[in-house]
Amino acid sequence: MILALAGCGAPGAPGTAPAADADDPGLSGRLTVAAAASLQDVVTEAAEAFTADHPDVAFDALTFDGSSVLATQIIGGAPVDVFASADERTMSSVGDAGLLAAEPVRFATSVLEIAVAPGNPLAIDSLEDLARRGADERRPTVVVCAAEVPCGAAAQQLLERDGVSLQPASEEQNVTAVMTKVASGEADAGLVYRSDVLRSAGRVEGVEIPGAGDAAGSYLIAPIAGSRSEAAARAFADSLLAASVQSRLAELGFGTVDSP
Repeated sequence: MILALAGCGAPGAPGTAPAADADDPGLSGRLTVAAAASLQDVVTEAAEAFTADHPDVAFDALTFDGSSVLATQIIGGAPVDVFASADERTMSSVGDAGLLAAEPVRFATSVLEIAVAPGNPLAIDSLEDLARRGADERRPTVVVCAAEVPCGAAAQQLLERDGVSLQPASEEQNVTAVMTKVASGEADAGLVYRSDVLRSAGRVEGVEIPGAGDAAGSYLIAPIAGSRSEAAARAFADSLLAASVQSRLAELGFGTVDSP
């Protein structure tokens, strides 16, 4: 879904201080949310809970894609009220353009795992195994996120740390596309977030990466300047710090603001 907006505001630094009262019963308006692909489940559920608490707030659209793709759309004029990014760098690019209406809120963290077929038929146990030839002299077919996408940047950081040189079969614009290729058998392995492995419902298996926390990313959310429903946008951003949402994030494999 290609969106379009204009607005200006002061960029902010990541934080956790609330900017609006998410419990205000008088909130109203219409919201469009753009969020990192890995957040699809939690943001969808959070939006449903928010409208249950605030029946005069409606969500016109929930758009999920690579954070850098969404940031480019917002900077280019997309009509977005709230933006949730999978890393600080991407959120900062929107802030540098003067498009944040409030300080971004850090609400979750993530770590990468290696997604493989159920049963791990190629016995992939480490990043090094992704570059090794098997008994049939074939290297695993590996897909990753593009370097400009948060999951791709994190993957590159871990690969460089371990001295692993890959020739990926493809570089995708969001983590969902990587997951789809592994789940469908188009790829033997892919680097994705732990939360994506859990929400695959058994279609893939996750292999933990030692020290994956070295490249853990922080998820940030912020209202966008020029929103037609700024109070509701601020309140929805703050609502992701609610205990119920934080508990759900933990269930889905994310680190919360109080855990690694």
